[in-house]
Amino acid sequence: MRWFRSLEFRRIFSLSILLCFLSFLVLGGRYAEATESLTVSAAMSLKNAFEDIGRVFEAKHRGVKVYFNFAGSGTLSRQIESGAPVDVFASASVRYMDNLERKGLIIKASRRNFAGNSIVLIVPSTSRLQVSSLLGLLNAGVRRIAIGNPGTVPAGEYAKEVLKHFELWGKLRDKLIFAGNVRQVLDYVARGEVDAGMVYASDAGTRPDDVKIAAEVPAESHSAVVYPAAVVKGTGSKALAGEFIDMVTSENGQKILKNDGFKPLGKERP
Repeated sequence: MRWFRSLEFRRIFSLSILLCFLSFLVLGGRYAEATESLTVSAAMSLKNAFEDIGRVFEAKHRGVKVYFNFAGSGTLSRQIESGAPVDVFASASVRYMDNLERKGLIIKASRRNFAGNSIVLIVPSTSRLQVSSLLGLLNAGVRRIAIGNPGTVPAGEYAKEVLKHFELWGKLRDKLIFAGNVRQVLDYVARGEVDAGMVYASDAGTRPDDVKIAAEVPAESHSAVVYPAAVVKGTGSKALAGEFIDMVTSENGQKILKNDGFKPLGKERP
């Protein structure tokens, strides 16, 4: 009987130890969850690269979770003006960053130009249209051309500059389909819903099986495509936000951007 009780005691004791260990794992897991977060509003074209950079950042900052808000730079800029709780803003155009700086909504000293890009004309990979230059958009077979909305999407603004430079804006105006962001343009072309579109070279590279580059747009036909980033004024995570921008401009961050088709600029000041 004593032997039985001793065995039973050991079983109960072992079970108690196991339950304590499992409780520790559960509570430890909860404790290891993000205790601090960072909200980054970034141009849609940065989605792939920034998500990769975000994972690296989280790995180096245990307990920190990075949340991304991707959209057209103009839309993101207006959200910040309206008081959206954002820690870092990364734009595809210096114009929107300049606007926020004039209004005192970013920390000027934190601002950095970290990447560049180029504009390309794309068509569906299955397209048989003879479009090898911008002038090819005048062909009767090209009925729908997608570009970002020039009022809110920098890629659309650059596209408009290009078309005006080649005196095509008025001639093609009825063919143009405006999209809410540059990835939407990419989707339209990839699905064959339009005959052609203008996007960043980095975007075209994300779907090589669905779209093909018909022509590279001359850099002199539009404003330079420069991506600035800055810490948003009023953030409750100023130091952490600055560290995220440091990550973007670091050697590792610039390598990620380059691999995604961007032109690295390092820590260039505006």
